[in-house]
Amino acid sequence: MSLITKQIFCFLLLVLLAGCATAAKSLLPHARTPTDALITQRGVLKVLGRQFTLNGYVALSATGGKRLVVTENFGSVLADVLVKPDGSVHVMRSSRAFKAEWIRNYLAADLECLFGDGPRENCPGEQLGPDHYRITRRWYSLELRTVETKPGAQPLEMFDASKAEKP
Repeated sequence: MSLITKQIFCFLLLVLLAGCATAAKSLLPHARTPTDALITQRGVLKVLGRQFTLNGYVALSATGGKRLVVTENFGSVLADVLVKPDGSVHVMRSSRAFKAEWIRNYLAADLECLFGDGPRENCPGEQLGPDHYRITRRWYSLELRTVETKPGAQPLEMFDASKAEKP
């Protein structure tokens, strides 16, 4: 092998190795909220090139867990999920738009990413402003803005898992 051929080979090898490096994923920071509160959010969900506007109502309780109700603009409930403090997920209500499995696997995970206090490794996203977040997963992205936060204890019946829909 000539010297020029060896140099070209080394250069190509260096380019290939350098090209394998990937940028570190940004991890979504936890939203700064009271431990007991009712939070109203507006969101834009982008799935496979389509865009949907949604409203979200998150009830937080230090003892009861986290409950998220997602509605469309005219008020119909699209998803309702309860995540207990022990991490168990209960689909309270699903719809044709949000199937129970999708709620359990993605909506509950996004709720925990934003309002949970667990590990951050599976929380791909970023904070765009003080009350503005974007979660980006393989098939969808969700941009959320907090509209209102009402601190205070929430009714315990909101966190009653026995009222979940039956599979």
